[in-house]
Amino acid sequence: MKPDLFQSPDYYLLDELLSDEHKMVRDAARAWVKKEVSPIIEEYAQRAEFPKQIVKGLGEIGGFGPYIPVEYGGAGLDQISYGLIMQEIERGDSGVRSTSSVQSSLVMYPIWKYGNEEQRMKYLPKLATGELIGCFGLTEPDHGSNPGGMTTNFKDKGDHYLLNGAKMWISNSPFADIAIVWAKNEEGRIHGLIVERGMEGFTTPETHNKWSLRASATGELIFDNVKVPKENLLPNKSGLGAPLGCLDSARYGIAWGAIGAAMDCYDTALRYSKERIQFDKPIGATQLQQKKLAEMITEITKAQLLTWRLGVLKNEGKATTAQISMAKRNNVDMALTIARDARQMLGGMGITGEYSIMRHMMNLESVVTYEGTHDIHLLITGMDVTGFSAFK
Repeated sequence: MKPDLFQSPDYYLLDELLSDEHKMVRDAARAWVKKEVSPIIEEYAQRAEFPKQIVKGLGEIGGFGPYIPVEYGGAGLDQISYGLIMQEIERGDSGVRSTSSVQSSLVMYPIWKYGNEEQRMKYLPKLATGELIGCFGLTEPDHGSNPGGMTTNFKDKGDHYLLNGAKMWISNSPFADIAIVWAKNEEGRIHGLIVERGMEGFTTPETHNKWSLRASATGELIFDNVKVPKENLLPNKSGLGAPLGCLDSARYGIAWGAIGAAMDCYDTALRYSKERIQFDKPIGATQLQQKKLAEMITEITKAQLLTWRLGVLKNEGKATTAQISMAKRNNVDMALTIARDARQMLGGMGITGEYSIMRHMMNLESVVTYEGTHDIHLLITGMDVTGFSAFK
């Protein structure tokens, strides 16, 4: 088991733009990742198993809903703090960050924003500590980039709703206690429902044989005449804009998280370049390897500035969906490119579990697809700058 020697790159002294609280939150998350995630994550990824023992620690470092108000069990932090926590967790592993992101932005966020006071008090404090784990049911087998085409539906049966349908590619689903499920009512309007494990007809089969996000539990949500109490409907927002609002928050977290994965690959490659001797000198002394490292740190620095500014806008309530899409698309693409270049720098060692790079690379192949693919985010930006939709 190799020690975690990670040193965070800060080429443009961005720490000077952060408050003392931001740095304290980030450093606490970084220290926790070094102690609790790095020593075990390669083993769990090889076994394709989520390390459930870290859930309590994720709650303690603010990994679950850090921006949720204190009265509901959250830490009441700002959006930059949330981003920095996601950065540090994904530096450890994208799958662990997925668990944290889903809980924060796709489960706690909609209950906080779209739920009533009774729902907030019932679920949010337990979700904040990790006593409850949630998942988010939007994607369907036949409706990925077109969530509005969903067929999952519910009917009003007087004293309850009857829910039928299926969702897939759902992070946390195999062990989640609750699911925020998006379904159409009899008029075709999309609503959010809180579905609890144990409700008859509700099953969560696990998805196996993944080459990506192996340390994250992924599965399906299947609803076969599930009776959902009427008080489990999220009352304060409906329509496709409701789940898309959750995705804005999650994509924002991903934009920060991807930087963490990129940093880890860069830091690993930089250290290796100084230690690996070929032709009587370190490979870091050669032009081609310096070119790779210079391009890596440049792209990381650009992503850091982009995302910090987005965090300021989000704190001010000014960040748009299109701005968040740009950051998600840019930063994940950047991280994938850095992972591939870093893998090449390590040669054959780069494909082994002795180093984190190949695991990051495989994970990022999921991150570039979920919560809006690379191409979909491209079209969101295109629509925003031209005023024309190219989706249909």
